[in-house]
Amino acid sequence: MRIRFIIISLITIALMVMGGLYLANWIWYLLILAVPVFLIGIYDMVQKKHSILRIYPVMGHFRYVADWMRPKIYQYFVESDYEGRPFPRTFRSTIYSRAKDDMDTSPFGTLSNVYAEGYEWMNHSLNPIDPEDVGWNKRVLIGGPECRQPYSASILNVSAMSFGSLSKNAIMALNGGAAIGNFAHNTGEGGISPYHNQFGGDLIFQIGTGYFGCRTPDGNFDPNKFAERTAADNVKMIELKLSQGAKPGHGGILPGKKVTPEIAEIRNIEPYKDVISPPYHKAFSNPVGLLSFIQELRTLSGGKPVGFKLCLGHQYQFVSICKAMIETGIKPDFIAIDGGEGGTGAAPLEFSNSVGFPFREALAFAYDALVGFDLKRDIKLIGAGKIATGFHIYRAIALGADLCYSARAMMMALGCIQALQCNKNTCPVGVTSQDPSRVQGLVVEDKKNRVANYHKETVESFVELLAASGMTDPDLIGRHHICRRIVMNQTQRYDEIYPYISKGCLLNESNVPKEWQVNWQMGNPKVF
Repeated sequence: MRIRFIIISLITIALMVMGGLYLANWIWYLLILAVPVFLIGIYDMVQKKHSILRIYPVMGHFRYVADWMRPKIYQYFVESDYEGRPFPRTFRSTIYSRAKDDMDTSPFGTLSNVYAEGYEWMNHSLNPIDPEDVGWNKRVLIGGPECRQPYSASILNVSAMSFGSLSKNAIMALNGGAAIGNFAHNTGEGGISPYHNQFGGDLIFQIGTGYFGCRTPDGNFDPNKFAERTAADNVKMIELKLSQGAKPGHGGILPGKKVTPEIAEIRNIEPYKDVISPPYHKAFSNPVGLLSFIQELRTLSGGKPVGFKLCLGHQYQFVSICKAMIETGIKPDFIAIDGGEGGTGAAPLEFSNSVGFPFREALAFAYDALVGFDLKRDIKLIGAGKIATGFHIYRAIALGADLCYSARAMMMALGCIQALQCNKNTCPVGVTSQDPSRVQGLVVEDKKNRVANYHKETVESFVELLAASGMTDPDLIGRHHICRRIVMNQTQRYDEIYPYISKGCLLNESNVPKEWQVNWQMGNPKVF
């Protein structure tokens, strides 16, 4: 077949050349098309990577074009308002509308199947109040007894996304939006770049296992660099990342093509090489060590709030951390709970799909553990699992969160179209790309206002839900306010799905509830 293709192509080109000398000029236009096709066909037959191209030269390329086009065609022409993944069209449209300060109401009733398994709703009050009468200031004070610089955080903040994972323009727009809306911007584990400081928005400095931004040349924690970084006035809190929802237990991934010399300098690494952060921390190896490190970070930062973020795995290991708090007397100021459904960047499929507790179960467990050990009063919980609307904030608070993070919704406020190319440096709207030609398409002055608009409108929608419940403070929200359909004629309230435990019941083995016995006995403050 290959020989026949070559012979026929050569004869065709020869005839076209001869004909072009004596016939009309249009022959030359055909020749211009035929030569590249012929060369592509030759290359397809001699290359050894793709069987389809060797067997079907030239024509085989249409298969790859179809694969590239399939998600775009599906997203824009096939999927319904509630089918898209990870975020359905209805949520994306709401985010875009709020970011643009457009009308975000919907006509003619819900498109949801309210009798389908998994449908959730909020129980409202027959005695609601006017949202303007809600006296709550939409902020949460973070800082335990040992914190000397507590921070008043917004109920909704930008979740961890680093420079490298996101473009410089995306980072500047997020920080500009945070400055306008007076909410916090989590740096992600890539360190603090000049773009994080562009507009002076409040920062949460995240430290991952690579210790980027406070790292020695051999990859260990550098206390002097950390103290220098956290001395800045715009650094309001420090978050130690144990694991994240996209790839818990794996460590961060930044593809080499996104590691520009600028990013390499900020992170103190080599450019254009894949950055694989260790899956574990070198600064500690057990729960007591974790808390001692948190105490060190609090001291080095001048008493700023310090906490940790994790995607829950073995439940007994969280119990181990709680036991270590009781033993040492050291407590974090906050704990951020990520869900296995989270993630904004590159992750192996197995980790993204099949590792880590989902957000709701993890948050409920963490809250109950802190209550059971009588630790909750000094520790704030931050929920970080696909938070996009006011209802998502309400549901997270019902499960025990005090405030929330949002990552992908903030990306959509920047213009993300869910093209699912975050790990390829080919983001079509310049949010997750380091390609200058793509990055320049994201106009910071416009997008920072959209981020601020989205935040403002979403927080206001939460306040309206709070008022619809007849409440003036989020502390009054309980699990009984949220219901979930189990089957067609059966529903459960969240306090039935996630039963409360009594305050302090985990402090004494004789009072530990039956369903907590195994995790309580396995929990060891000396071992993860």
